[in-house]
Amino acid sequence: MDLIVALGLIIFKVAFLIAILLLLPLPLTWLERKIAGHIQQRLGPMRVGWHGLLQPVADGIKLLTKEDHIPDEADRFLFKLAPILALAPPFVVFVAIPFGETVSVLGAEITLYVSNMNVALLFVFAVIGIEVYGVIFGGWAANSKYAVLGSLRTCAQMISYEIPMGFAVIGVVMLAQSMSLLEIVRAQADVWNIVYQPIGFLVFFVAGLAEAQRIPFDLSEAEGDLGAGFHTEYSGIRFAFFMISEYAVVLLVSVLVVILFFGGWNGVLIPLPPLLWFLLKVAFFVYLFIWFRFTFPRYRYDQLMAIGWKVLLPLSMANIIITGIVFS
Repeated sequence: MDLIVALGLIIFKVAFLIAILLLLPLPLTWLERKIAGHIQQRLGPMRVGWHGLLQPVADGIKLLTKEDHIPDEADRFLFKLAPILALAPPFVVFVAIPFGETVSVLGAEITLYVSNMNVALLFVFAVIGIEVYGVIFGGWAANSKYAVLGSLRTCAQMISYEIPMGFAVIGVVMLAQSMSLLEIVRAQADVWNIVYQPIGFLVFFVAGLAEAQRIPFDLSEAEGDLGAGFHTEYSGIRFAFFMISEYAVVLLVSVLVVILFFGGWNGVLIPLPPLLWFLLKVAFFVYLFIWFRFTFPRYRYDQLMAIGWKVLLPLSMANIIITGIVFS
């Protein structure tokens, strides 16, 4: 009986996570448009529902009912596979993400994570690296010059920024003496890692912006020169998969920044529930992603490569050396 209950609880947690991630674009697209509007001294969505609250629902209906167009010369198998490959990894990664310790429900202690892996950080980086295949396949299969250029840009960008992103967390692992995300948060019970790892945080966050392909690092889908980049030929629900994937990566990077550098669900000064602390911190970094989009201009491609290899990589390696010297 205990085994059945445990399996049922795991299935419920996984289903709940999938539902949240699938519905994530609804509030985030509305929030992004509203923030963009206020930054640009306009109102944003106002017509569909009160203050445009139903605009994301209207957009969702539009995407679900649009024609699913596949170009005549496209590789049909890869064209259909690409959105799934782009969507699946960000979802799978959340299996290893803890949102807190435990909560008591009807007298039973329930953990706020699906799996407590002792190599959770390694698992996250390994799985999220698969996402790039969806982008590459999508661009290549479409048999479009714009799409191919976008996918090639993405491939180079992902490689250039995943390396410093991986190096940036080594200092955190050295401090916590563990790759378990739970242990990393517990190690920050007194002092958050941002105090000891400001360089690591800077490198990780900037690389995270590039991994999420958000402005100023959205060269793979630059509207000005590539139409829409790797997903130029996609429409309807397949395009929606790419959009959901992007928002899932934004949420993932925000969650990782909070867990690795800002104490996870450990609060400070104000006595709030741990889960609320965690959600507030994540919401702040999601807001930063949106704010940056409407604040900074897009880099040139040579500048994007130079930042990855000539700035972030040396900084991340220097951070490892300094952490080893200071905390040895």
